[in-house]
Amino acid sequence: MRGFKTQEEARAAGVYISEVKSFVKREGRLTNAQAKAIEQNWPSMGLSVQQGMLDLDQVFSRNAKRVVEIGFGMGKSLVEMATNTPAEDFIGIEVHKPGVGACLALANEANITNLRIFEHDAVEVLKLCLAEQSIDRLQLFFPDPWHKKRHHKRRIVQSDFVQHIRSKLKIGGEFHMATDWEPYAIHMLEVMNDAEGFSNTSATQDYVERPAYRPITKFEVRGQKLGHGVWDIIFKRDA
Repeated sequence: MRGFKTQEEARAAGVYISEVKSFVKREGRLTNAQAKAIEQNWPSMGLSVQQGMLDLDQVFSRNAKRVVEIGFGMGKSLVEMATNTPAEDFIGIEVHKPGVGACLALANEANITNLRIFEHDAVEVLKLCLAEQSIDRLQLFFPDPWHKKRHHKRRIVQSDFVQHIRSKLKIGGEFHMATDWEPYAIHMLEVMNDAEGFSNTSATQDYVERPAYRPITKFEVRGQKLGHGVWDIIFKRDA
């Protein structure tokens, strides 16, 4: 950090140091249908960090199990989960506007009311909008593995991030990760095994079978036909 021990020291000296985000912005073209879906459905389904710390019972007009997914892509799996589990509430976080538009279009078509969407960086959403012990399950499916070693520091699953989400999970709440890149699966296990306050739900202390609630994607099926593996990892917050 160029001689500065913290971001605060750098700012005090008038030096800007960029912070690691939970994503890399790769904005695609927004289709007319996606733009229309955002315009029509954002007032009822969109959430903003400007709203501050949320009362989720007020947001969903009920008390229910709460599931948060970081990086839902185009939203097909997230909408499917929300449709299949109407007794639970879902919050999706995605930075790419085309994905947000596609998800809102699917949610509107499914006529579901138990889904809300953030178009923002997940780290900031967790920090500014979600109260401690407010989440029953946090999902992180197929995040960017950052294959090259020099980019491993950009992986979202790091010790600081894990402890941040730990505070947001209820006691007994789960952090569910899935990846199709085995080196990243190994990295996830290493980070989680070192994380305070978590325990692996796997009987073999490594991976679990895909839970029925996680839909299998076309991409995943295609990969399996090519002999590619998928690794699901679920850790529970103990303390």
